[in-house]
Amino acid sequence: MPKIERLLVANRGEIAIRLLRAAAELGIESIAVHTSDDATSLHVARADTTRLLPGLGVAGYLDIEAVVAAAVSAGADAIHPGYGFLAENPDLAIACAQAGLTFVGPTPETLRTFGDKLAGRNAARAASLPVLAGSSGPASLAEANALLEQHGAIMLKAVAGGGGRGMRAVHSTDELEPAWNRCASEARKSFGRDDVYVEQLVTRARHIEVQIIGDGTGAVAHLGERDCSIQRRNQKVIEIAPAPHLSPDTRDAICHAATELGRSVDYSSVGTVEFLVAADDTEQFWFIETNARIQVEHTVTEEVTGIDLVQCQLAIAAGATLNELRLDGPPTIDGWAIQARIN
Repeated sequence: MPKIERLLVANRGEIAIRLLRAAAELGIESIAVHTSDDATSLHVARADTTRLLPGLGVAGYLDIEAVVAAAVSAGADAIHPGYGFLAENPDLAIACAQAGLTFVGPTPETLRTFGDKLAGRNAARAASLPVLAGSSGPASLAEANALLEQHGAIMLKAVAGGGGRGMRAVHSTDELEPAWNRCASEARKSFGRDDVYVEQLVTRARHIEVQIIGDGTGAVAHLGERDCSIQRRNQKVIEIAPAPHLSPDTRDAICHAATELGRSVDYSSVGTVEFLVAADDTEQFWFIETNARIQVEHTVTEEVTGIDLVQCQLAIAAGATLNELRLDGPPTIDGWAIQARIN
């Protein structure tokens, strides 16, 4: 099976340490990048080699040209972006290809599709997944008001959003304009784009996400689901795998829908397809979005499946197939795992 020899980790903190551990366990030489104010951070000490990025703080880790130059100068053959920073930026994947580096993650086309929440909804609809009623493109305040009158409650979302930012629930016309302004402002500050779209708000629902993995050939499998319904300000607080109190039929249907979406785009690497599930006996469900990267919550899936998702990412980036990784069948789930975040 092909293998990556030298990996640059384009991140910091907990996820960088997680990636460095996976590389060490596979015998892959690792390279950490850091800004000068991060010189004494733990991820720097854990790597085999380090490279200094220009600038301070977040800006250094968002500098695609500097990150790729660091990889080339260190003799890396691959870059893993982790989550956050450049993880879902198609420009990094393109820059890696131009520099002869392997990008450990989905293709630029996939990143572009799922990085735009409206494009992601369209992809889900094309794959016959159930999608909530909502605007077909970036919405106007008037369109949002019409949908509010039609459905009684709506959710405003940033087109380029993620991580629970750029979202506001609206239950009345009095709330709409102030919520719209806050949502657009937060989206502009967080994502550099203030486009907002509107979805029907399901007031009693669970948030279920399915871990998928694909090898880029059209072969896509799921590794079970997680329940992340307990949240604070749209930020996940408790993550449980597998999802409790979910009927076997609904579990199978959601996991099937997630893999069908992955197959429709020849998904490569790991990703998470997120759904809302009605908190009633119907357990009707709808697609929300796809995160085309490793997630914070990947560890609970690893605990119940015994599968190292980061090592799988590295193997697939090097050309391995799901069949070679023995991941082309249904997963074996053993026990329960819970992740709690401190807020």
